[in-house]
Amino acid sequence: MTPRNMLQLLPMAGHTRGNRSAATCHFKCGDACAKDVCNTSDNSYFRDIADQALSRRAALGLGGVAAAAVVVGQQLASAPSAAADNGGFGKGGGKLPFQAIAPVERTVDAVTVPEGYDWAPVIRWGDPLFSSAGDFDASNQSAEDQKQRFGYNCDYLNILADRGNGTTGVLVANHEYTNENVMFDPAWLEANPDEARLTAMAAHGFSVVEVRRDKAGQAWKPVVDGKRNRRIHMHTEFAVDGPAAGSDLLKTKDDPTGTVVWGMNNNCAGGTTPWGTVVTGEENFNQYYVGRGTPEEARYGISTEPSSRGWELTEERFDAKNAGYENEANRFGYIVEIDPHDPESTPVKHTALGRFKHEGANVTIAADGRAVAYMGDDERFDYIYKFVSRNKYREGDREHNKTLLSEGDLYVAKFNATSAAEIDGSGKVPSDGAFDGSGEWLPLLVRGTSRVPGMSVEEVLVYTRLAGDKVGATKMDRPEDVDVNPATGKVYAALTNNTRRGTDGNALADEANPRSRNRDGHVLELTERNGDAASLTFGWNILLVAGDPSVDTTTYFSGYPADKVSPISCPDNVAFDSVGNLWISTDGQPGTIGYADALHKVTLTGDERGRVQQFLAVPNGAETCGPVIHDRENSVFVSIQHPGDDGTWDEPTSFFPDYVESRATAGRGEFFGPRPSVIQVFRTTGNNGNGKGRGPKK
Repeated sequence: MTPRNMLQLLPMAGHTRGNRSAATCHFKCGDACAKDVCNTSDNSYFRDIADQALSRRAALGLGGVAAAAVVVGQQLASAPSAAADNGGFGKGGGKLPFQAIAPVERTVDAVTVPEGYDWAPVIRWGDPLFSSAGDFDASNQSAEDQKQRFGYNCDYLNILADRGNGTTGVLVANHEYTNENVMFDPAWLEANPDEARLTAMAAHGFSVVEVRRDKAGQAWKPVVDGKRNRRIHMHTEFAVDGPAAGSDLLKTKDDPTGTVVWGMNNNCAGGTTPWGTVVTGEENFNQYYVGRGTPEEARYGISTEPSSRGWELTEERFDAKNAGYENEANRFGYIVEIDPHDPESTPVKHTALGRFKHEGANVTIAADGRAVAYMGDDERFDYIYKFVSRNKYREGDREHNKTLLSEGDLYVAKFNATSAAEIDGSGKVPSDGAFDGSGEWLPLLVRGTSRVPGMSVEEVLVYTRLAGDKVGATKMDRPEDVDVNPATGKVYAALTNNTRRGTDGNALADEANPRSRNRDGHVLELTERNGDAASLTFGWNILLVAGDPSVDTTTYFSGYPADKVSPISCPDNVAFDSVGNLWISTDGQPGTIGYADALHKVTLTGDERGRVQQFLAVPNGAETCGPVIHDRENSVFVSIQHPGDDGTWDEPTSFFPDYVESRATAGRGEFFGPRPSVIQVFRTTGNNGNGKGRGPKK
């Protein structure tokens, strides 16, 4: 593929719902919504098993689990008295009081925050991590230069403060994908196609950046030449571990051992482990590779056509038709563990956690001390997974704990219903007043042995989607972030949407996915049996069925009045504050309910369970990613990804966060156009924040 204006080639142009950017669909996930459904398995629908549901629950001893999920609000009422701050209103204490903002029109090119708050960028695409890079000059880019700078399209985010007085720490962030149409001068792109592709490869990956502040509670600033500063990119060496390491399915011409991989790509969400490392998930990796047309490649959405990015024109490893590279794509799609405190450490791809389009992973410690990771496969009709380590967590033994994700048991979720016969795809709440039921973690790999008929251990871990198909996992509506509430142990899963549900011979609606043509998504709440993350059974209920209640009667908010919530659509990432309130960032609201993507807080307890309040909105074309809630310090952090994605170098559609008037007036290190950035939102001492979007904050 020769470089050209990518906007001329977008399959989604004219086919996106509402105002969704065709450029975002193209660059982020390779136009997945325009392509055939990958999961063509005939797994049972809820309706097929309705008569078995009660007997199954009885056999599993789950008679009380589903009921417990329904009354979870009462169960959690005994949480700490400081629990819900309710946005500064209603009952409960308050850690981060705010008045919910009104939804913001999608074309507003500003960060909008509540009254009494302000914002500032912490770090932007192109900002130097090392002094040798100098000021950012978008007109003078190269691969080697980009390797010294903060990458493009930051997603997963965390701020890890060092022990002590809390004035130093590290910022960690993924760089999911690139948009060459916005990043590069088209004349340079045309003249330097290989260098442009190599620069894009360098802008993918991960950043570790030391940060500093004067005292706890104040704004963080990046430290150039910080001792822990690091860029991980498509030419960084990764180790492969776990049961599939060394498998013939992972060997290539460049790595005949099947244990070394160069790079990671399309990393989306992630999490920080209890031992202080970071795990991040490779998501839409399929779009980077040219396949041979095998059934396994088709299940992962790998096409035989030239890739949209054309990396195979610069490096032959991206084309499986090239001898020796048949398995290259099998080396992507894993959970990666990175030690942000050791810049000399080798990142590890953990095959034990399976291979699929990982949104991310979030790790907790089970009652018996084993590490448990929850994961979603971000594809229509794909699955929710859980990994349970073989060995146990040891407090203070960091080196031992860094091996916990290398060996263990892998499961996939099956959801059973209580009111299957009442689900007709309309979204109507069942007569018992809730969408709820029981569930099972179906074994894929246990004690080093495959539990999937006809599949070896290596096949289960490299072709995990096919393993989930064989055991009869429940087809879900794009499961993305799955995380554990640290205050309660309950698990929350964001199901972003699935407009193919109930159409064209695809899976029908079921109680865990209750709407046909589900464009707005929903959020599930799981309660592991006895509160133990290592349990093999769970209860579940739907916390909210998203949408704009003013125009959509199918929305549901756990019984909270729909006319008293902020509209919300396409839940993506989930996070928690210090007392266990749920925070949800969105990806796709402009194309569904017509508003800018946003960050919302959801109360989980008491009379206000299900109350959604919008905290911020992001600029034109952007997505809200990686929320971090430091409510004890009156701060919220988010990654603002793909602002102005449908613009071009010459005609930007966003100017966040520099907001310069023209390329000629851009100052040192500034850019005429959008720059994906990490921002910090903070509470002001007076009434300085007026709730209106504003320009740059330096």
